[in-house]
Amino acid sequence: MSGLTLTRAEFEAAYRNIAPHVYRTPMLTSRSLSDASGLDVRLKAELFQRGGSYKVRGPLNKIARLTEAERARGVICSSAGNHAQGVAIAARHYGVRAVVVMAENATRAKVAATEGYGARVVLHGRIWDEANEKALQLVERDGFTYIHPFDDPDLIAGQGSVGLEIMEQFPEVEMVVVPIGGGGLISGISMAVKSINPNVRVVGVESSGAPAMKRSVEAGECIVLEEMGCIIDGLRVLRVGDNTCSVVSRFVDEIVTLPDEQIFDAMLWLMTRTKLVTEGAAASPVGALLQGLIDAPRGTKTVCVLSGGNLDVEQLRGLSWN
Repeated sequence: MSGLTLTRAEFEAAYRNIAPHVYRTPMLTSRSLSDASGLDVRLKAELFQRGGSYKVRGPLNKIARLTEAERARGVICSSAGNHAQGVAIAARHYGVRAVVVMAENATRAKVAATEGYGARVVLHGRIWDEANEKALQLVERDGFTYIHPFDDPDLIAGQGSVGLEIMEQFPEVEMVVVPIGGGGLISGISMAVKSINPNVRVVGVESSGAPAMKRSVEAGECIVLEEMGCIIDGLRVLRVGDNTCSVVSRFVDEIVTLPDEQIFDAMLWLMTRTKLVTEGAAASPVGALLQGLIDAPRGTKTVCVLSGGNLDVEQLRGLSWN
């Protein structure tokens, strides 16, 4: 596949756009995870980011690059999760009107959180696809700028700022392990990291119940999963993006998968052993290490990206295998 390639200069420009509005999240050591995996592990803790996840970074860069006329018309997205809150926070920083379309069954807590950051929430449909269709209709009617949850180049450049921070905080890093949903985060991180040191190995982690990226890369084109066996919000994607699929096929060295049960086990392991509360998607890199899915020499200097901490407590209460 050919396609999107961003340079180090483009990632650095994106970082300049967003730096005044984001936290430089910590790089934490974990002796417990290092001992359990045999690797030298650090945890990039994006759960401490504004809004509780990395998702604010991309929208901040996207809005920074809009024209004054586009900002005046406002922005829109469709999401019931971290992307909704990221867009709302970014729009508030720039004084831009934001609309978020959510499915009618979105939890009240998610609606309230998004509204609390200043966005107007429109409830429509029963699933994300129907909400997204409504968002695109509002783009046509009202002239909003649509902010895609993962496949926009400006968004990917913003998410890649995580990679720049990793290289600044742990320049000796040899491997970075990143969760994959739609692929925006790993696309940005992989290109940013390799623009500085092309020898760093980048490994993606998907739920085995929703391996859309792995299957697309293997097929050489974006495929649509016929069924979904994943309940973790950040990993539940039937189709990845054209841009993200292209980037991952060229810049990511390996994709591994594991079932939701093992990802939830990793969440509980993190709570117990590191006192960190992550959402499911964020725990997947740790799950991959704990399950021994990544073959790497002992002592490999490794970063696991903990992408967010917006845990669905009701979902956690329903777990029966722990």
